[in-house]
Amino acid sequence: MRVQSRQHLHQLTFLPDFFPVNCYLVEEEGELTLVDAALPSSVKGIISTATRIGKPITRIVLTHAHNDHVGSLDALKQHFPEVPVYISRRDARLLAGDVSLDPAEPNVPVRGGIPSKLHTRPDILLEEGDLVGSLQSVSSPGHTPGSMAFMDTRTGALLAGDAFVTRGRVAVAGRVVPLFPFPALATWHKETAWHSARKLQEMKPSLLAVGHGPMIDAPQAAIQEAVEDFGRRLGI
Repeated sequence: MRVQSRQHLHQLTFLPDFFPVNCYLVEEEGELTLVDAALPSSVKGIISTATRIGKPITRIVLTHAHNDHVGSLDALKQHFPEVPVYISRRDARLLAGDVSLDPAEPNVPVRGGIPSKLHTRPDILLEEGDLVGSLQSVSSPGHTPGSMAFMDTRTGALLAGDAFVTRGRVAVAGRVVPLFPFPALATWHKETAWHSARKLQEMKPSLLAVGHGPMIDAPQAAIQEAVEDFGRRLGI
């Protein structure tokens, strides 16, 4: 595990040299919000990092319901039974293994690893604009139907889940990066992902923190290039 920090944000990276999977501890005044739950083997690293920071984890927030973002959720919930779990109302169904689509959604099968044996159910279902501590919820579907990003209202840092990938290069979900194609292959609907990326671009984040790859400071130029590149490929 590798830990890197920026202001209120601590990035925990598991398998950093092979298949980097990130989760984040976001510091509040006297507590921590965990964003995503990484891999099943990540629970000890998450707990030990929180202990080192010296603040309790009081919330677990999920950007989406793919296995590499919820892997240690059951173990964490066993360790912290009183800590509430947050996820978008839409992806709560995926968390329960339900891959059905709504009538208004593009009729494209949901991709990626969907939990099949997860016992934990969310305590709080998020909608666009909800605040979780200092994090504002931003609906960003495309990678999954109910993906969410979270903007730190204090710093402008954007925790974007898999709306973007920064491993190899900054790219929109659905854009295959030769050195790390896996998030693209697990993206549900490319055009929806592109529209969400444009929405996040317009928020002008000060820092981009994603599920796979390093944090990017002052990311606006890189995000713009990624959005324009993917738009050209999609003919949008």
